[in-house]
Amino acid sequence: MYGSRILVKVPASTANLGPGFDTLGMALSLFEWIEMQAASETTITAYGKGMQDIPGDKSNLIYKVAQLVFEEAGVSVPELSISLYCDIPLTRGLGSSASAIIGALVAANALIGSPLSDDKLFQIATKLEGHPDNVGASMFGGIVVSAWDGDKADYVRIEPHPALETLVVIPSFQLSTEKARHALPKTLSMSDAVFNVGRSSLLVAALSAGRLDLIRTAMRDRLHQPYRAPLIPGMSTILEQACEHGALGAALSGAGPTIITFVDAGSSESSKAGLERFLLDTLAAEGIEAETMWLAPYKHGAVWTKLEEHDTTPLMDRIRNEVRA
Repeated sequence: MYGSRILVKVPASTANLGPGFDTLGMALSLFEWIEMQAASETTITAYGKGMQDIPGDKSNLIYKVAQLVFEEAGVSVPELSISLYCDIPLTRGLGSSASAIIGALVAANALIGSPLSDDKLFQIATKLEGHPDNVGASMFGGIVVSAWDGDKADYVRIEPHPALETLVVIPSFQLSTEKARHALPKTLSMSDAVFNVGRSSLLVAALSAGRLDLIRTAMRDRLHQPYRAPLIPGMSTILEQACEHGALGAALSGAGPTIITFVDAGSSESSKAGLERFLLDTLAAEGIEAETMWLAPYKHGAVWTKLEEHDTTPLMDRIRNEVRA
């Protein structure tokens, strides 16, 4: 009944941006691709670094999320052929699970004729993730300001400033969101709560108005980063000193351990190189191997394409062709 083959491209994301815990997210130029088609039996093929441990049966997250769409739409597609490739480092604070959820939702919805609205998919994704920041950024692209009351999520999208660039440093170890959340206190002082409300509000205003000069002050946080710092040696030094080495601001990316710095794209190459050295040297001093990536804020959210019936190009060849283009 559903013979189409759907390809979805989903961006990675960074969440919190410092003070905006569980509310601010931004799409980044790393991607996950998911190809989905109805089949006579379920097969799941995964490509990419660290993807060898992804379940190849119906316990796979993408398969299970797709079935939620079919159930919501009142249709049955019990068997799927799924291929996926992920550039996004897993369990590093760059939204790998959110991109998988969004990709599965969008692909499954497109497969059955898109009966569910983008907002409905966003609501489902928020409930699955437990917060809207990463899924909002991967769904809609750009910078997403969101709020969720446990029942309904609302969001506003902000277009990233054209001069905004990011440099992320990715430690070689993984850090689960659950472990990072266990590090947080149960209560906060009124002064710390007010501090974060002010900084988060200022950051949203600065990003909306293109006031890159305010990012340094606005990205400060007392809600989660001080409590997660012991899990990532060197993080406190980076957050305190990154601006002295050419960054506009710095923050833990999501639950970490990746740390993201915001940079003015017009900065000199020597300034950018100096910031990169500082990040790597700071972690190396703590005995932590890491890699850096220059990533642009990504303006587009998840995008799907219906592949032609005669198009039998394998997923990996399709991705290579896109990269070369």
